[in-house]
Amino acid sequence: MTSPALRFTDLFAGPGGLGHGAHLTGAPSVGIEYDANAVATRLAAGLATVHGDVRAYGPADFPEANALAGGPPCQTFTVAGPGTGRAQLDRIVHAVKQAGADGRVHAPAGADERTALVLEPLRWTLEAHAAGRPYKAIVLEQVPAVLPIWAAYAAVLESLGYGTATGILRTEQYGLPQTRRRAVLIARHGQPVALPAPTHRPYRRGIPRSDGDPSLLHWVSMADALPDRGPFTAISNYGTGGDPKNRGRRDCDEPAFTVTGKISRLRLVDPDGRDLPRLSHSEAGVLQGFPADWPWAGLDIGQQIGNACPVPLAAALTAAVARPAA
Repeated sequence: MTSPALRFTDLFAGPGGLGHGAHLTGAPSVGIEYDANAVATRLAAGLATVHGDVRAYGPADFPEANALAGGPPCQTFTVAGPGTGRAQLDRIVHAVKQAGADGRVHAPAGADERTALVLEPLRWTLEAHAAGRPYKAIVLEQVPAVLPIWAAYAAVLESLGYGTATGILRTEQYGLPQTRRRAVLIARHGQPVALPAPTHRPYRRGIPRSDGDPSLLHWVSMADALPDRGPFTAISNYGTGGDPKNRGRRDCDEPAFTVTGKISRLRLVDPDGRDLPRLSHSEAGVLQGFPADWPWAGLDIGQQIGNACPVPLAAALTAAVARPAA
């Protein structure tokens, strides 16, 4: 049986990472995005976009959509952020479980506003179910700390008739020239799903990329992605263990460090240690999986790129729900 084509509503859509990844699998989307700069990029790229707050909308506003996707803001959950989301994990998990019991989503009292946004995809899902039009597929991604919340989501979704899969995926194993770990949830109504199988080998520092499972492709290096750069070494903008004097280094024949909103601080040096020009917006976007000609617009483009869902991961996740597991 052929599965019906998926049409996504993309919450917290950013500059188009998840939407473009879905498009590559043949699934159109409409994105809702609050940040005017990310909206400017989306419009320049020709992506269907609603400039607004996801809390002001619901499934009834997007009757053509039969699938839901999203990557809620990560700032309070990431290790580089203030940590308020991590501190409230238990309360957020409890809120998810309570929503599963009474069908309404209640943010914990006193929860940071950005932290509570992680509950929005659940509200949308429950509203669609209550209206008798459950989403056929759901794709969610966030930083690894959010995995317990996705596990709680999965239990609620399973009670509504969804097959679910959750886990932490390594983006270099899906062809991204960058090491980045993401907590993901995928679901399909009435059918089982499985996390997408890796297509590339995992990166291990000091281990040649020719080593490993011969059925998988080599991981992609910065040099592969940016062939016109010539040889260089990247010096991280973050210090290992929080020590700014202990900055990591990777040669261009390795994947990039995790691309963050501070990507412009990433130093590049030539083999003699001389500084090279920093990454352009186009180059930084390529490391996040965007085409080199992605029309970045507005301000804070580094932040837009760092916040975006990696395109190859988005494509793998949407393909996984488009072709449910047997």
